[in-house]
Parts: sequence; C-alpha cells; structure tokens
Amino acid sequence: MSKNKNIAALIFLTAGLIIGLGISINYDAVENGYSEETGAVISEQAVDVLSRTNNAMAELVSAVKPSIVNISSTKTIRTHGTGGPFFNDPFFNRFFGDQFGQLNRPREHKQSGTGSGVIVDKDGYILTNNHVVQDADEILVKLSDKSEYKGKVIGADPKTDLAVIKIDNGSLPAVKIGDSDSLKVGETVIAIGNPYGLSQTVTSGIVSAKGRANVGVADYEDFIQTDAPINPGNSGGALVNVKGELIGINTAIFSTSGGYQGIGFAIPSNMARAVMKSLIKEGKVIRGWLGVSIQTVSEEMAVHFKLKDQHGALVAEVVEDSPAEKAGILRGDVIIQYDGKTVNDADHLKNMVAMTMPETKVNALISRDGAELTLMIEIGELSSKIQMASGEFDYDNVLSGVSVQDITPELKRSLNIPQRVSGVMVSFVSPESGASGALIQQDVIVEINRRNIRNADEYRNTVSKIRSGDGVLLLLIRNGSAIYLTLRGK
Repeated sequence: MSKNKNIAALIFLTAGLIIGLGISINYDAVENGYSEETGAVISEQAVDVLSRTNNAMAELVSAVKPSIVNISSTKTIRTHGTGGPFFNDPFFNRFFGDQFGQLNRPREHKQSGTGSGVIVDKDGYILTNNHVVQDADEILVKLSDKSEYKGKVIGADPKTDLAVIKIDNGSLPAVKIGDSDSLKVGETVIAIGNPYGLSQTVTSGIVSAKGRANVGVADYEDFIQTDAPINPGNSGGALVNVKGELIGINTAIFSTSGGYQGIGFAIPSNMARAVMKSLIKEGKVIRGWLGVSIQTVSEEMAVHFKLKDQHGALVAEVVEDSPAEKAGILRGDVIIQYDGKTVNDADHLKNMVAMTMPETKVNALISRDGAELTLMIEIGELSSKIQMASGEFDYDNVLSGVSVQDITPELKRSLNIPQRVSGVMVSFVSPESGASGALIQQDVIVEINRRNIRNADEYRNTVSKIRSGDGVLLLLIRNGSAIYLTLRGK
C-alpha cells in the first residue's frame, strides 16, 4: 500500500513540476513528430512517405550488396639499381667488395592493392576495372559473407579499363545488368564498393551527366557522371539504379586532393556487358571499324559546313578500301546519325562504331554541303594490323606500344596541368612496350629529346624518326610536377 502511495506521490509531484514550469505537452505532436524550435508538426503522411522511402532503399541495398566483392591483388615490382658510373668498375669492387656492386642489381618487391568487383553471373564471373588486377600475380576475392576465393583473370581490356575475373563457386548471387542507354540525368543511383578497404560501403546520389569523354582514363570513354561519393577503392564497384540493376562500373573520380569532390565516373553497363561477352567468348575484345579519321564539330565548323545544329563527327580522312570508302563516305562529310542514334561528337561515334559487331550493316545519316543523305555501311573489324596502320603502334623503337591523345582543357583541369603547358597525354602503354614500367597512364609528354611536343601530330612525327636502338629523353608532367625520364633503346 505504501508503495502505491509513493508512486502516486511521484506522479503528483512530476505533474506539479510541469505545471509550475509552464511546460505543456502536445501529445499529437509527440506522436507525429515535433520541432521544439519552430513548433512545426510532422504529419503522419510525411512520416509514412519517408519511412516507405527508407525501407525501399534499405531493401534495395540488402538485395544488391551480396553481389559486390572485395578484390585484393599482389604484383611484383622490379626496380633498377641505383646506377652510377662506378658500380661496374672492378677497381671500386675490389676495395669495397661485392656489396658495393649489388647496389646496382635489379630489385624486386611485392605491391598490394585493393578494389571492388561485381558478380554478374552465378557461375563466378566478376566484372571489375583493368587497373585493379593489371599485372597481378595473385588475386584474392572476398565475398560479403567473408568467404575468400582465389581469382583468375579471364580477360582484360585496357582500352576501356575493364576486366573479367572468375572464382570457383557455382552458386553466387549475381546482380541483374540494366540498360544504361535508358538512364536519365537526374535519376537516383547508388554506389557500392570498398573505399579505403572499408567493405560494403553504400553511397547515393544522382546521375549528373552522360557521355563524358576526354577524362583521360581509357581510350574508349563514355562515362556516366554521378555525385554519389566514390573514393579510392571503389574502383570496379557497382553503380545501380532504383530497380537494383547494374547500370555502371565505378571507375574514377575527379579530384584535386585525391578524395571525393562530388564528381565520379562509371563505365556504362551496356559497354561493360559487350566487353565482358567478348572477353569470355573470344578472349579479346572484338571492335567494329569504320575507317575514317574524325573530329568534333566546332561552332565555326557548323556554320562552314552548313549544319543545322552543332553536333556530329566531321570526316577529315577516309582510309582506302575501308567500310567507309565502300559506302561512299567522303572527306568533309559530317556523320550526324549512326544506326538511328544522334551522333553528339567524335568520341560518341568512335564508341558506337567500336561496340558494333563486324559485318553488321548500319545506316548513317550524312550531311554533305548542307544536304542530308543516308548511306548503308557494313562495319569491318578493328584488327591489330589496322591499328598499326593508323600509326598507333607502328614505331620500331622504345616508344612502340605507347598511345597518346591531345590534351583538352578539361584534362588540364583534372590532371592539374598549368594552362601554359602543351603536350600529349599517355592513354595506354602496352605491356610489351619498351616504355612499360617507366611511362604510365596520364603522364603528359612535353618534350622528346629536347624537342617541344604540342600535339599528337608532332608526337607521331618525332617518334617516327627515332631509330630502334636509340635512347630517348622525355620531359613529363606527372602528378602536377615536371620530371625528366630516360628510356633505353631496344
């Protein structure tokens, strides 16, 4: 009885304290949500909508996360000795011993890296970036349930920065691949990966833009731009839509600090799917070939070539006996539509042709002297022989196997290159090249043998005159700093 009296007294005392302090409680507000500062009440409808949105996002993430894996790779790095004129001198070796000579011997050390991957087939096929697994001696794949498997590279394509690896497990949770072409700017997207080794990290944002090129990551660029936070280690992870479908492979960020700054890039799923199928079936990527040298239409060119709009790809040259020549394409033509799709610029057309299977017949809408005509083209295959004929790898010297591209203002900003600097950016270095291990992607070549290089044409003219056994002195911009680099002749 005394216990009940005490409880009653406590209730009475609390009520009196509330009344004495002038505190009133709006029980409806507590139920629905209440802001003490504004006195605003959150309605049941609003809470319900937000709750359903939260539950939907959580459900989506829960369905997709098991398809995202962590990839750890280990590769052997070989470095040259410290060098110098005395290290091979018998006189110095005699007085200082063998240890002195050993300083000039090549050394090896292991380098580890981490990235992300996406399970796209229950039989163990995983999509990731080429740079995540490039030159790896060992690949370890960790699933969402913490189980680990050794990975094997099925195929890689440096030109799109994509790779396919496989693990031995026949019952994996594969993500559904969506149609990236149907993606709209402003759509909500979610990025899932392993930034800084933090596994299964989820971020969200919107599609900021489509068809981004000249980023400087790969030869074939058609990126989805997003503001969903992407950080180092997210490479190879998934960008998914609200249906939980894979619509992009996270690849790169735009940053002046190395961290997230609101701009990330993902390879569209349609491009990734085409590359993956070709790598699995053929062991290489089979690309279409048109046989033209093209450039983007400027505002002045649009007026000169009597175009209605500033879009399309201007044909500067037609390769002899190519699909383009056989179809009747001429120098000065502007290709404004390809296979029923509007051609935005030269990079857009390059990507569309590359993704077209050889022997496919497509219609191209051409603007010629202000008049429009449609031509039927049977696409050929871009072989290594054709690439060499185009001047990409046809040098018999130490720079054979090095691809470069002109530097755009966008690249200068993204790579922290001063505006006054001119040169060419390294977009690809073949593993068989004499420059492999010395030159890296995104190096900017400013000089070759003390000669200024202002564009790709000057680069080709200079490199074509270098003999097989000649050494080369390069002046580079790397990570914002100027360095000299020497390459030994073949």
